Amino acid sequence: MSKTQNLLIEIGTEELPPKSLKKLATAFKEEVCKSLNEQELKFSDCLWYATPRRLSILIHDLETTQEDKEQQRRGPAVSAAFDEDGKATRATEGFAKSCGIEVDQLERLETDKGSWLAFNAKVKGKETTELIAEIIESALGRLPIAKRMRWGDSDVEFVRPIKWVLILFGNVPIDCEIMGVSSGKESYGHRFHHPDSITIKDPASYLETLKQEANVLADYDVRRNLIETQVKEIAKSNNGQAVIDSDLLDEVTSLVEWPVSFSGEFNSDFLKLPKEVLISSMQDHQKYFPVIDKQGNLLPYFISVANIESKDPALIKSGNERVIQPRLSDAAFFWERDLKHGLANHIDSLKKVVYQKQLGSLHDKSERLQKTVTSLANSLSVDANTAKRAAELSLCDLLTDMVSEFPALQGTMGRYYAEADGEDATVAIALEEYYQPRFAGDKLPATPLGQLLALSEKIDSLVGIFSIGKAPTGDKDPFGLRRSAIGLLRIIIECELDIDLKELISLAASNYPKELDANKCIDNVYQFLLERLRRYYLDEGVSPDSFESVLAINTSKPLDFHHRLTAVTEFRKLAEAESLAAANKRISNILKKSDISDIKKVNDKLLSEDSELTLAKSLSEYQIRLAPMMKNRDYKSALTELAGLRETVDSFFDNVMVNCDDEAIKINRLALLSNLSALFLLTADISKLQS
Repeated sequence: MSKTQNLLIEIGTEELPPKSLKKLATAFKEEVCKSLNEQELKFSDCLWYATPRRLSILIHDLETTQEDKEQQRRGPAVSAAFDEDGKATRATEGFAKSCGIEVDQLERLETDKGSWLAFNAKVKGKETTELIAEIIESALGRLPIAKRMRWGDSDVEFVRPIKWVLILFGNVPIDCEIMGVSSGKESYGHRFHHPDSITIKDPASYLETLKQEANVLADYDVRRNLIETQVKEIAKSNNGQAVIDSDLLDEVTSLVEWPVSFSGEFNSDFLKLPKEVLISSMQDHQKYFPVIDKQGNLLPYFISVANIESKDPALIKSGNERVIQPRLSDAAFFWERDLKHGLANHIDSLKKVVYQKQLGSLHDKSERLQKTVTSLANSLSVDANTAKRAAELSLCDLLTDMVSEFPALQGTMGRYYAEADGEDATVAIALEEYYQPRFAGDKLPATPLGQLLALSEKIDSLVGIFSIGKAPTGDKDPFGLRRSAIGLLRIIIECELDIDLKELISLAASNYPKELDANKCIDNVYQFLLERLRRYYLDEGVSPDSFESVLAINTSKPLDFHHRLTAVTEFRKLAEAESLAAANKRISNILKKSDISDIKKVNDKLLSEDSELTLAKSLSEYQIRLAPMMKNRDYKSALTELAGLRETVDSFFDNVMVNCDDEAIKINRLALLSNLSALFLLTADISKLQS
């Protein structure tokens, strides 16, 4: 039984980028574990830790040595290994020499294909300590770092300069060099509270030693939970509740090693500004957590997290209050100036801003959107003039001072400025909904005009970018077209819009100038959307074969696709589903093998077997019964109804020979099966379903 020890790895650095810290730490863990598995070194579990100045991994019960392995080398075939006099050939001698033994020490390997000379050797496993340095170096080299940096006169590159390396295997430090830095058993504490080195006795005491002796909470999740608890308690003490954005909480956690939260105040006069402006200023610029009351109204407080336990907390509080004052004053200035200018007065200025070099200006995009929304307005019960006005104003807030300062407020500020200018209320709301959904799982536009405007923008972007040959490739998607595609599909499906994708794409393409020839990309955009649709449903847990069964129908309406897919999903739960799917697969194969195409008409006079007579009668009845269901797109009821054919279909295949000798009867039975298949194909091709 092999021995095991715990392994601790800590890479100490200058302050790591906070928005990347968690990703770097988890990737470091994954890469080290991957390398250990490749080296066939077993361990029980692996934990990662991270602070602004360190990436750490604690591996429990890691084997101290690789297991010894039997290794067999196959040499020449026995029939060719010796000459007529029984003397070893040169190939045989060369093989023996490469194995470090004499020819007569080689063994014979008997296989089904003959006998071979072989050498069986026992390869001794390497000590884990011999492999660790290479494993760490390799893992660090594979981390997802967008831009690496050098330091000093070294050629080593990493996300930030490495200051120290700690590697403990059990209680013994592993001496090696990682990226030019010699390892030891010392770590370093908090930059201000404990800047000196600190000795870690063994991996198990790592977290507690840093916490008790060096003012460092190395466990990322513990630190994050502590910050969240502190912030919530402080907000509650101010009779409010904290607005805790998950990404901001991660970022703040990545900025501190010893979190100490505190509250501050700002002038309540600033509450006259839109609360989104104040929240953005606090979150984006200052990394503060805003505070709201029970009604959701913003309170004149903020909560910040310091990386130091100050002897004079009031000084830190007043310093942060002084910093936020000019930030909010700037926001108030932008607000007042934007209000004076007016939203519509930016329309002509859109001509001066390039949307994309080959696709024209923002004004050009605005005009395309106006054409799209007015063409779609009637079908979505939206007033065409109102839709045109919303499209005309949709990009104007991008030129405001506020959005220039706070890009995340695009759309939101459009709504505020439109309301202040006295624009139609539905227009103002649509200007904010225009950008929804902004990210995966985000809410969708709630109003028909907002849905129409958002759809028009997304399809315009897809067609435009595809037409200039800049479609997404691999993991590169600089224009966010995958996000746009999923957003477009979600709006159509979840908002229940009866829109045909092919018609929508063609409409958007027709709004581009002829010289761009946007029509050439229609099929590519359609296929791209279908692939996004596939991803949308797979992420929802829909099985791939269910998706394929509906895809085979070639419906180009996502909402119709959704209803069909829902019907197939429910159908699969029925006891009859597996048998009918198999029968449809059998029918599909029979029809493919027949030389006769487009078989539809059944001649009742050629029906003789009881089972085929029963099936023919049932099909006639089901055709009548299903007609109103198909008209109402009630695919679920249709498939449930068709499940009643199971016994009839099973009986047919048990008792009727389709490919009989009589050609006329054979064709008639093929026609019967073709009509049966057609009934199911009204909803989906269930022959695609796997058992």
